[in-house]
Amino acid sequence: MNTAKNVKITIASLFVCGMAILALKVLADPPLPVLSVALTGTNQLSITITNGTAESYELWTTPVLGDTANYPWTIAAVGTNSQTNFTVDIGPYYAGFYRVAVDTNTIPLWEAADPNNPSAGILAVFIDSPTNGAALQ
Repeated sequence: MNTAKNVKITIASLFVCGMAILALKVLADPPLPVLSVALTGTNQLSITITNGTAESYELWTTPVLGDTANYPWTIAAVGTNSQTNFTVDIGPYYAGFYRVAVDTNTIPLWEAADPNNPSAGILAVFIDSPTNGAALQ
């Protein structure tokens, strides 16, 4: 009788621990952004992040997946804090793919000194020479 009771207690304990771990996992991970795309006219798309949070998002596009040498991801729009709706022009391609990136330091990735290092800041170029006002090419 005690063995059956111990098995039930063990199973119940494992169930409670599993549910607690699952709850912590769900609460710890922010939801992934989901994109909703709609045609607003003949040459524009409305792109909405349906479960966005209070983040700054950047919208990226490419006409072909898996060929970054010929078709790299390019920035389509830079959002402000909590912006989840974007209107973009349809580019020269009739088909395309979009993704969003969370901008963690409010510097657009195309301005970042190192897109893989958010603490690097904005890219700055200083020209020390020539200082005589000559045009550089």
